[in-house]
Amino acid sequence: MGLKVVSSAIISLSLFLLLASTAKAQSKGVFDVTKYGADKDITEALTNAWKDACASTNPSKVLIPSGTYSLRKLTLAGPCKAAIELQVDGMLKAPVDPNQFSGGHWVNFEHVDKFTLSGSGTFDGQGKAAWSKSTCQKDKDCDSLPMNLRFDFITNALVRDITTRDSKNFHVNVLGCKNLTFQHFTVSAPGESVNTDGIHVGRSNGIYIIDSKIGTGDDCISVGDGTEELHITGVTCGPGHGISVGSLGKYPNEEPVSGIFVKNCTISDTTNGVRIKSWPALYGGVASNMHFEDIVMNNVQNPVIIDQVYCPWNQCSLKAPSKVKISGVSFKNIRGTSATPVVVQIACSSGFPCEKVELADIKVAYSGPDGPAKSQCSNVKPIISGIMSAPGC
Repeated sequence: MGLKVVSSAIISLSLFLLLASTAKAQSKGVFDVTKYGADKDITEALTNAWKDACASTNPSKVLIPSGTYSLRKLTLAGPCKAAIELQVDGMLKAPVDPNQFSGGHWVNFEHVDKFTLSGSGTFDGQGKAAWSKSTCQKDKDCDSLPMNLRFDFITNALVRDITTRDSKNFHVNVLGCKNLTFQHFTVSAPGESVNTDGIHVGRSNGIYIIDSKIGTGDDCISVGDGTEELHITGVTCGPGHGISVGSLGKYPNEEPVSGIFVKNCTISDTTNGVRIKSWPALYGGVASNMHFEDIVMNNVQNPVIIDQVYCPWNQCSLKAPSKVKISGVSFKNIRGTSATPVVVQIACSSGFPCEKVELADIKVAYSGPDGPAKSQCSNVKPIISGIMSAPGC
């Protein structure tokens, strides 16, 4: 009987030690920046916490708890030895002065697999002062201003519940990524902010932007060359310039764009709705298999547009047509209200006319003083079906 009691005690002690060891191991998996000496400026603490977490052979989490912190320019790089998560529950503020940055970013994540960026926190770029001095309204090559967040060569990743606010330049730039999802993601900047694209995607495959809210001063989402399998679903866009593929054809050796799916989105008070744009006269390219479906427009200028004479600020030659070939495009079940009488404008290249463009159930009303709603098409023979509230194509 005594032996059984001793054995039970040993088993209980072993179980306790096992649970204690497990709890200790789990606690080691969280790298809290406040334990690394984080104060008002957390740059060094976050750098060191990330370094330790990235070296862990078990899944790890770097935690930035609630509070307001300053954060200088930072790169958080892999490869890491296991899955890693950065949970941001605080307010992170960038330096106000753009001269404190060198290069094109504020926070850069690069070469990380199985990465999660989560939390209720905000990346505040404090861009207002930079916009007032920006030349981006006349010079689109204003790369000296930093973007809030860069994701370079990230794979199998999730960004959820995070807010990016008032970036000095693009809010998010995605380059060379694969299987990256943005979910319940928020972009916030005033409509007059300059060159503040919400999410720009380029040379990436398998990007998902779902159930997110984007309001900014430029494109809510912009798609650069080399993008394949981009799925945009349940996004609320506005203010801003809409959801845009392009601009394409500005640079030599651009990679094809293919597999763009925009569905169940709401666009409000923007200067464009869903748009494909390419520069005239410059360089060639291919864009195909692009589909826009179940889109609600609320007081949107240019709700449906293909613009192959895109020439902002008259910085190009209109003497030669665009060399970008566009094909396999559909606009289906687009409904709501337009702020301009031209609801559908498809201006394709005279040198490379668009092919296989489909318009189905375009039910967008215009009630302004400039006449009834209409459509305009050139260098394209669209396939039209269902209700077309704006005749002309």
